[in-house]
Amino acid sequence: MALIALAADKGSPGVTTAAVALAAVWPRRVLLAETDPAGGDLVYRSAAAHGGPLNPNTGMLSIAATARRGLVPDQLWDHVQPLSGGLEVLVGLGIAEQAAGLAGLWPTLGHAFASLGDSPNAPADVIADCGRVSGDTPAVELFPHAALVLLVSRTEPEAIARVRDRAAALSAKLHGGPRGAASLATPLIGVVLVADPAGAGKLASQVNDMLVHARTGARVVGTIADDPTGADQLAGRKRGRLDKSLLIRSARKVTADLYQQYGAAWSVPAHGTAHSPAHGPVGGHAGAGA
Repeated sequence: MALIALAADKGSPGVTTAAVALAAVWPRRVLLAETDPAGGDLVYRSAAAHGGPLNPNTGMLSIAATARRGLVPDQLWDHVQPLSGGLEVLVGLGIAEQAAGLAGLWPTLGHAFASLGDSPNAPADVIADCGRVSGDTPAVELFPHAALVLLVSRTEPEAIARVRDRAAALSAKLHGGPRGAASLATPLIGVVLVADPAGAGKLASQVNDMLVHARTGARVVGTIADDPTGADQLAGRKRGRLDKSLLIRSARKVTADLYQQYGAAWSVPAHGTAHSPAHGPVGGHAGAGA
């Protein structure tokens, strides 16, 4: 089992949309954790399984008090809420000021997330939506515990330049210096491009070559379709066959490729049923936002 952290360098590339989409099609039981210190979005945009709103006080905010006394991975489930589509989420902070309550606890959370797969009762992978990161963002303290850090980027030249520089900086911080793309150092650093499906493959190859040439220690692991209609369906704002959307189809390919390459290193599958977006809107932030 594994902790997979998603983040971006700057702007609004769609980190939360990508995190929700990947979690919705994840092949094993998964917990989606909103770990952006600036605050989460799901509580404002998603319905709980009971049809009402999510409780903003149950999630990262409530887990802070527990974590200060030590955190057993199974305790994470005490702070989880299911969305209307069945996805289990750890709701993020309401505002950035609340992040002060988590000061010093990020490594504890990272260890608990990474160890959740060893739970004898309810093992699961964790997908952490870390939002925008910089050198002093506390969510970066989760990364040493992750199996994979995915940097989400759009494809404008300035966005590609930023993700190149961010990947190199993270490689230096986490691995002690630049490494080649074939490095087995953990956490692995990957890039997910949010792109128009037309020509996405060629673009991904070009960006990957750039990352390798720049010795960033990162490589492109896939592309998520820039699909506003699918994102609105994911958020429950539009009706339609979500499982047929370009967004979900591309998310399925990314997860399949990740498992083909790294799944064997992520231990045995957890017990439980994977959540499928075909059962209805999963909920979450959509479009070009965070």
